Amino acid sequence: MPAPLVLALAYDRLCTFEFGCTVELFALDRPELGVDWYRFAVCAIEPGPIRALGGVQVDAPYQPQLLEQADLIVIPGWRDPDELPPAPLLAALQRAAARGARLCSICSGVFVLAAAGLLDGLAATTHWRYADRLAARYPRIRVQRDDLYVDAGQIITSAGSAAGLDMLLHLVRRDYGARVGNLVAQRLVVPPHRAGGQAQFLPRPMARDEHGRLARLLDHVRAHPAEPHTLASMARRAAMSERTLQRHFQEATGMGPVEWLIHERVAVAKDLLETGTLSLAQIAARCGFGSEASLRHHFRRLTATTPAAYRREFSERV
Repeated sequence: MPAPLVLALAYDRLCTFEFGCTVELFALDRPELGVDWYRFAVCAIEPGPIRALGGVQVDAPYQPQLLEQADLIVIPGWRDPDELPPAPLLAALQRAAARGARLCSICSGVFVLAAAGLLDGLAATTHWRYADRLAARYPRIRVQRDDLYVDAGQIITSAGSAAGLDMLLHLVRRDYGARVGNLVAQRLVVPPHRAGGQAQFLPRPMARDEHGRLARLLDHVRAHPAEPHTLASMARRAAMSERTLQRHFQEATGMGPVEWLIHERVAVAKDLLETGTLSLAQIAARCGFGSEASLRHHFRRLTATTPAAYRREFSERV
């Protein structure tokens, strides 16, 4: 079978960053990976010049027939959430979905999928600035306001611009496994996956001195997940009262200290499941869960799957 054909859509007032992320991830040759890497093409959805943000012009061919051939279609941020996309594009996306192609959107690109009716009854996300507008206009979509990306199987949506990279790396991991996904992330100098949701990036005021103490605490806990961290011990390390620590944690990450700690430990467990052969008991000890039962409980709660199923899906298999 040929490698999947990835198609990036281009249109006037194109978001340069999101389009560039897609090109960077899929268009570069990656012989060091030892896999049959994606094929890549760009398709303008309308004739005429493609003017991107920042005064850049993109010379993209107008080849709508490519929409009938693509295995994966990436929709960067749409130029105006209040502008209905062209009817021929919506019809082409409907046909692509019907034949089994995967479709994914970055940021406001979700409004294109929504206008095509492809998200009805599904969970989806977008930039936190657009979440209320999306939910009000398309009430049949289950808008996940806090998620960096939502994988609904055939259709994947992501939040604001940088979250598009999280989503695209997730697609690579789905297609080629954890080892390849991690290598691509290393080349991009980004983490293979980020814990937490959009809430940690909402504009909230934070005093400079408190942020410094909190940042040092986060760094310490990430470096020593197996230590017996408690709310009291973390408050002592940050030189804050427990109430103050909880307040600043909520402001900075969108969750309390204990819940953030569990998210971090699950992230460590994911890495160990992907790249090693440790038993669940050993992984539970290294992550600080204390028991296999605790690991299984929190892992399933946060990932909707079991550690064993996750290992089968994402362990090094290439």
